Order: sequence, then structure tokens, then C-alpha cells
Amino acid sequence: MVRAGSLPGYTLRGYQRPPGIFMHLKIIATGGTIDKIYFDANSEFEIGEPLIGKVLQDGGAAFDYEIIPLMRRDSLDLTEEDRKLIRDTVMADGSRHVLITHGTDTMTETAAALGDVGERTVILTGALSPARFQITDAVFNVGLAVGAVQSKPPGVYIAMNGRIFDADKVHKNRERNCFEEI
Repeated sequence: MVRAGSLPGYTLRGYQRPPGIFMHLKIIATGGTIDKIYFDANSEFEIGEPLIGKVLQDGGAAFDYEIIPLMRRDSLDLTEEDRKLIRDTVMADGSRHVLITHGTDTMTETAAALGDVGERTVILTGALSPARFQITDAVFNVGLAVGAVQSKPPGVYIAMNGRIFDADKVHKNRERNCFEEI
């Protein structure tokens, strides 16, 4: 478990966080492209440590967050037991605002497995290229997800490609390499 920004009024790059803004954000990292490390031209990879903390820090995030590195899996390798663990982790905690980093290929299946999350707002996000790459959509998607978790009513959503989707009304278009409303 990684904690950041836990002191009231902490400063980051000269920004003074006003007391009482935002909330405590619980982040569950499950792996996926956002955390991939590539080793050669044949696309050999492994899932590395979660990079969302660095993304938030580099972006000057001025709110409290906690990162739970739950697993390091490509989403194509997730099992129903993994999805149950993700749901159990969300539900076992009292946090009302949860962001899940996840691989894009089966993000919608995990969103469906979350089901009714009560009074929580849960946002799943990821990246189509690793956060370690110079050109990546990871930073954009994480920023979008942070905005969505603050503004959407309780429920499960997917934040990708500059849009917030209801989890049950979206799919990944693999040909166009983007998420689309259904």
C-alpha cells in the first residue's frame, strides 16, 4: 500500500492544497498496458510496478490518495477469481471514490463483475500504450478518471479516450483501438 499527500495542506511544486477539498481516493492497480515494460522489438513484456503514483505526482495532484497494487496482470489473463478479488477489495473498503487501473482488453468484463457498488463511484481506466512511453494516453486517461470520480454519481464507469462511459454501455473497438458507446 502506497500513501501520498496524507498531510493536510501539503505542498507540491508550490501548490498549497486548500483544506477540505476533494476526497481520499482509493486506487486499485491491477496491471495492464498502463504498467507494461517492453524488453525488445518482439514485444516481450512484463507488467511492472504501478505508475499511477508517478503520473499523479508529476501532474501536481493536490488530493489524498492510496494505491493498492492488487495484481500485475495483462487483462487477457484475468480470471473470474481475479475479478472477484477486485470486487471484494472495492467492497471491503469504506472509500466512496475508487479508481481502478486495468488493461483495456477486458476492462468491460471487470466493470460488469463489479455489479452494484452501493454509494461508491468506481472508475476504471487504463492506457492503449504504456505510461513509460514518451507518447502515451495514460496521463490523459488518469486525469479524466480523477475528474470523473469526483463528478459522477455512485456507480461504475470507464474513463477512456476523453469520454466517461457507463460501464454497461461501452465496448472496446479493437479495429479502431478505442472505446465506443453501445
